Amino acid sequence: MSDIYVIYWSGTGNTEMMAGAVAEGIHAAGGHANVLDVASASADVLKDAKAFALGCPAMGSEQLEEGDMEPFVEEVEKFAAGKTIGLFGSYDWGDGDWMREWASRMEAAGATVAGGEGVIANNTPDEEAWRTAEN
Repeated sequence: MSDIYVIYWSGTGNTEMMAGAVAEGIHAAGGHANVLDVASASADVLKDAKAFALGCPAMGSEQLEEGDMEPFVEEVEKFAAGKTIGLFGSYDWGDGDWMREWASRMEAAGATVAGGEGVIANNTPDEEAWRTAEN
């Protein structure tokens, strides 16, 4: 397993915690995780990657964070075909619609969403959300 990027946006730290769980899972599988806040990342680093993970909490009316993450995801959509993408994030309200929409966007762009859906946690990730993010 090669280096796998885990790129996220987190407002309260919950999605950042989930990024840590994803990184632990990558390490447990024998890989190396490059964990970056989206503000410090360039979508270009993902162009040659076969797999990577993206994390963002639900914002507003269940949508991606608009300042950094949404533009990043729009760039990824341009080259997502054939890639496997793990999606994760936390929410405080709603029922996960932002994640279903995000997964649909990545699939429409030709990507495979790892596990068939994104991993979500209500607020602070509990033990179940942590284990799911790890896997």
